[in-house]
Amino acid sequence: MSKKDKNAPADGDETEGKSGKKKLLLMLAVVLLAGAGAAYFFLFAGTGEAEAAAPEHGGYTALEPIAVNLAGGGYLKIGITLEYTVEASGGGHGGGGVDGAKAYDAIISTFSQANPADVTNARDALKESLEQKIIEAYTDHDIPMVMGIYYTEYVTQ
Repeated sequence: MSKKDKNAPADGDETEGKSGKKKLLLMLAVVLLAGAGAAYFFLFAGTGEAEAAAPEHGGYTALEPIAVNLAGGGYLKIGITLEYTVEASGGGHGGGGVDGAKAYDAIISTFSQANPADVTNARDALKESLEQKIIEAYTDHDIPMVMGIYYTEYVTQ
């Protein structure tokens, strides 16, 4: 073998080494870009959705208890408090809130169809149903004005 033949494979290894380094740098760059994109998505893109999904508390409106005649006889005396959002309170500047007319209507329509056994045994299920009706009634242009309800009185006879 001549010296030229011995040098030929060495030149080939040198070019393969350079192309291997280029591939490694290219893969490293792709991994870094993917990591940066994922970090941006998890840190910044998700925060807007979480804030939009959870309305901000604005205050409470306590409603006077009312008596509702039940479908199977008897009655239910019920009082609730509405938890309203900042949008309902006038942007957090006070003086706002919600009136109880729509809530009273939802209470009467929900409980007047219930039997006395339902009112005593399915209290939580009826509350969830009432809460959904009230939130829907107080939602304007996809902006909820009421975010929850609380029982303040619940007496059956």
